[in-house]
Amino acid sequence: MIRRLAVRNAPLLTLAFLAAACCFTPSRAHGAEFRRLPLRQYADKMQAGWIGQMAGVGWGGPTEFKWNGRIIPEDQMPKWRPELINQFGQDDLYVEMTFLRTLELYGFDVSIRQAGIDFANSGYALWHANRAGRDNLRAGIAPPDSGHPQFNKHADDIDYQIEADFSGLIAPGMPNLVIELGEKFGRLMNYGDGLYAGQFVGGLYAEAFFEDDPVKIVEAGLRCIPKDSQYAEMVRDMLRWYREIPDDWQKTWELVEEKYHKDSRYTHGLCSGPGGAGTFSIDAKLNGAYIIMGLLYGKRDLDQTILISTRCGQDSDCNPSNSAGVLFTTLGRSSLPDRFTAAINPDGKFSHTEYTFPRLIEVSEKLVRDAVVRSGGRIERDTDGNEVLVIPVLDPKPTKLEHSREPGPSSNSRFTDEEMEQITGLSASKQMQAELDKVLPGWTLGHCGSDMEPGPRAEYRGRKGVFLTHPLSREIGCVLSKTVAVPTDKKTLLRVVVANDERGDWALVVKADGKTLVTKPINQETTEGGWATVEVDLSGLAGHEVKLELVNQADGWSWEAGYWAEVAVESR
Repeated sequence: MIRRLAVRNAPLLTLAFLAAACCFTPSRAHGAEFRRLPLRQYADKMQAGWIGQMAGVGWGGPTEFKWNGRIIPEDQMPKWRPELINQFGQDDLYVEMTFLRTLELYGFDVSIRQAGIDFANSGYALWHANRAGRDNLRAGIAPPDSGHPQFNKHADDIDYQIEADFSGLIAPGMPNLVIELGEKFGRLMNYGDGLYAGQFVGGLYAEAFFEDDPVKIVEAGLRCIPKDSQYAEMVRDMLRWYREIPDDWQKTWELVEEKYHKDSRYTHGLCSGPGGAGTFSIDAKLNGAYIIMGLLYGKRDLDQTILISTRCGQDSDCNPSNSAGVLFTTLGRSSLPDRFTAAINPDGKFSHTEYTFPRLIEVSEKLVRDAVVRSGGRIERDTDGNEVLVIPVLDPKPTKLEHSREPGPSSNSRFTDEEMEQITGLSASKQMQAELDKVLPGWTLGHCGSDMEPGPRAEYRGRKGVFLTHPLSREIGCVLSKTVAVPTDKKTLLRVVVANDERGDWALVVKADGKTLVTKPINQETTEGGWATVEVDLSGLAGHEVKLELVNQADGWSWEAGYWAEVAVESR
């Protein structure tokens, strides 16, 4: 049986909340309003925020995407075990630590381009908007274009939402810094509602240091995002539905399902089209509603907050990680039950980061000092000599309104050659090039996306030694390039033998010095025996050295892999 912490530890928690209220009373100095937060209390709450993330993702992990468009039955929920707290290989945690490391090294005024270089150099596994954003960065598409819908069709996915916790944990009571950090790190992979989702989550944490009422915390997060965005509409719906149906979260879940999963006006994107029972969605709004569901209907009970956010389904480890992180922050580590703290491994290192749990806490404490001063506050000492963060109370100033469905123009932002030299994370691309050299020597691979696991194939449709490529995005095709000298006294032909995946198609575009020579659809109708042979006469280029480009161009966006069996330039 699950015991409710809010009941079992009620006296302890009441004292903790009363103590917090005494410390957080706003004060006025020189006409400005401030909140005072003892550093010791900040550290206690900040640690709890990180622990809450670990607890939520650890508890919900076994259910992730196993219940889509369906509520997880109570008897199907895993049981909590203290050792589940050690979640060192979760993208809910390690991605935001890359951002934290950038701030540690370069400070809050770091450029978005440096943030992009650091993210491009990350070595952990990624999915959806994160992976598309990192692929863009590694291909030279600098931020903010790396998260722009023109190049990243996952722009409304959940990614910055699941990794924005850090922004509020190092910016207590500083919503404008949370918004600024979203503009710097959220735009590496997201846009529009995908960006606002993270700014909302960061706003929840920033307020959780001073407020314990989940309704007021959600309202504070809402003030951090554009009021006319669909994400803001979702938050207002959740608050309204909670007021109307305060004791039946499953009925509210049905309202969320109808509007934010089934209605094509509110759910859209590459991985989040309109659906229903059994339909996968990683849309930020839908999963964001599940974060709020846990916070509101959990009614400050640690277990119930995690369980409700998890039982809503879909990304059912990320969502409880967010809701638990916020709620745990309101309490502080010293008020958490041992089952969430006793088994933390202080030596465990988060995947591909510089951080153990103690190191994570140390860096967060360092950054919060800088954040307070940068935001117009100061650090004082109380009568006992203990540090106190004095934080100005400022109204949030949300970023401009954007819609991923109808995005504004991209900024045509590209990394310079010098910046590209800093992207050491291109080792995977270098390995891919080495593999291509074995199959198609002399050809250079560029802008290859990571979908469908590109690389060599021992055999495909009866041919051995085949190489698979995939476009980087709908607009940016994967390119094989080579500079060739076309002789004057011979006929020169380019011969290409390619195939499509049986589930999709693509377009082969042949260019010489940037000019398109041939565009050929590669599909079931244009292939014979599964393969298409395309020959291009290059004799018109005789006497010139030209750069040939063979482009695996998307034709739609479904199973766009190109299979290359032969590429040759022959003169006779």
